[in-house]
Amino acid sequence: MKIATFNVNGIGGRLPILLKWLALAEPDIVVLQELKAPQEAFPRAAIAEAGYQAIWHGQRRWNGVALLSRVGEIHETRRGLPGDPGDEQSRYIEAAVGGVLIAGLYLPNGNPRPGPKFDYKLAWMERLDAHLATLVDLKAPVVVVGDFNVIPTDEDVYKPERWKDDALFAPEAKAAFKRLLDQGWTDAVRHLHPDETLYTFWPYWRNAFARNAGIRIDHLLLNPLAKALLKAAEVDLRPRGWEKTSDHTPVWIELAEPAKRKSAKRVA
Repeated sequence: MKIATFNVNGIGGRLPILLKWLALAEPDIVVLQELKAPQEAFPRAAIAEAGYQAIWHGQRRWNGVALLSRVGEIHETRRGLPGDPGDEQSRYIEAAVGGVLIAGLYLPNGNPRPGPKFDYKLAWMERLDAHLATLVDLKAPVVVVGDFNVIPTDEDVYKPERWKDDALFAPEAKAAFKRLLDQGWTDAVRHLHPDETLYTFWPYWRNAFARNAGIRIDHLLLNPLAKALLKAAEVDLRPRGWEKTSDHTPVWIELAEPAKRKSAKRVA
């Protein structure tokens, strides 16, 4: 089972990029972030024509997350992160697909720091910590997928000194991310590539992608049962080099299929 995360930076304008990548990479499950589209504007027909079922949590102009599957029915379990009934931002979606629980998220950016946006980021991470604590020990594989807007370590950023004042690299954000790992979650990419220079986002300016002046902020975290199934984890650089593309690129993992669904048929 190939599970991917992709911040599309606007599904309306980037739909051709997404469809091209889906046909090329053939992921089984994909979590999308930053749809920047209201609920009614999601391109359901185009996604279905590409062979994927979908659920989505849209929001006009900003935010928005979606989950796509070509390997079975999507059983939605949660829409919105618990812990703040007044939070109207579309940043979290959760569903069971093919014996795996997928938690898809788009964590707040938090800039400028300090300020209310950074406070919201940290509060959101506290809520995430509380919710993921209820999922880590489930008797099923769980994968937490998305744009975390956190650079975990100096090894995950080109020239760390240039990011020292940014909310993505703030000590408080890095500490909150580490607390998630301390619950028992595994950073799949770092687990299989502990010493490689790997980035998932490059700004559009100053020829950043060509210089590989990037950061790693798109992550896939695995609970112990999912970790036991992990076969591969990669950053797919190809879409970032295409014209009119997102400033993120997809990241994917491959899991051995849970025993109970080995005979499951893919949906068209």
